[in-house]
Amino acid sequence: MKSKEPTLGLTKKVNQNPIVVATENKQNIDNENVITGANQTSLFLPLLKNQKIGVVANQTSVIFKRKKTKTSPTTEKYTHLVDSLLSLQMQVIRVFAPEHGFRGTADAGETVKDGTDKKTGLPVISLYGKNKKPAKSQLEGLDMLIFDIQDVGVRFYTYISTLHYVMEACAENNIPLLVLDRPNPNGFYVDGPALKKEHSSFLGMHPIPLVHGMTIGEYAQMINGEGWLLNGLSCELKVIPLQNYNRKETYHVPINPSPNLPNDTAINLYPSLGLFEGTHINAGRGTNEQFQRFGAPFLNPEIFSFTYTPAPNKGAKKPKHNNVLCYGKDLSKAKKLTQVSLKWLIEAYNESLDKSKFFKTKSFTLHAGTPLLQKQIENGLDEKSIKKSWQNDLKKFKKVREKYLLYP
Repeated sequence: MKSKEPTLGLTKKVNQNPIVVATENKQNIDNENVITGANQTSLFLPLLKNQKIGVVANQTSVIFKRKKTKTSPTTEKYTHLVDSLLSLQMQVIRVFAPEHGFRGTADAGETVKDGTDKKTGLPVISLYGKNKKPAKSQLEGLDMLIFDIQDVGVRFYTYISTLHYVMEACAENNIPLLVLDRPNPNGFYVDGPALKKEHSSFLGMHPIPLVHGMTIGEYAQMINGEGWLLNGLSCELKVIPLQNYNRKETYHVPINPSPNLPNDTAINLYPSLGLFEGTHINAGRGTNEQFQRFGAPFLNPEIFSFTYTPAPNKGAKKPKHNNVLCYGKDLSKAKKLTQVSLKWLIEAYNESLDKSKFFKTKSFTLHAGTPLLQKQIENGLDEKSIKKSWQNDLKKFKKVREKYLLYP
């Protein structure tokens, strides 16, 4: 940084080094005792003074309002972090947008273009498409970068890949990165096959299980600590930890993290139904129950009596089996999962009338992180046997993960 400001060291365990947060930072959400990093303005605003700032953000990057009271009759639930920083006269120079864009309206996989934010007039640089990593020219003139995005704790959810590339660019250009931490709604378990290095992609860059059980701040520490950045670089990283967060407790996500994760049920089912993205099965895109149902025209109608017809909508302009009747299952009332479930994937494969149409082999391998899972399903292994094959990798990962956890 060009001028010296207070620095904030990483907190290894929140309960060992409690942070006192002013009452005005209390946020108005269902989990009102949990205070996000963005809401702890007293901790990070001093770091931003006289700094030229870039912000990696989307529609979830907000500061929650305190509760409505007689002396504070505000009805707004939150303000966007960028809008708040500008109103506080902070020097926000440009915004970097992940998949789905700065305001979160782009489809999954849709190219997000550079542009200008209509509300603030700030230049918006896309980090999804050909330009996944901020270029040196795009970081020119910045003293600090802020990363504040709500993640859902699943390896193929691309925000952690964006985090990797942002950290790498910061390390290469000697720019500090400030991560404002947010809860992981799937943070209460670790499960799934581990990614094999030779199958790394933007859908999974690191040798971690499908569900990693870490917050974005914890994960940033792991990227640094495990030397995963190019050429063993290390990013100058500062994390503003959460307050009153326990990963074992249910966390309601107050703002949809992406267009096709519309509610808590979809977020909970996403690690399991997201594997259908590597198949020719529709996982609810093109309906209002995204990742709460699945179906295809080639599934056995004698087994799958539930039907629906995908059609273009806000989150999917070209859904799988567009305008074609699909046979499948409605999972919108499914019991909350506490582990990755393979039962629907295995059942769909076994009851497919044409198994040659089932897997998109390359895509499925990238989602699973390994070609083994597809082979196991094709060879008729049951869920228990498949999960048994994950256990050694899960045990090794949990041991490494322990070093970077900030919360109970």
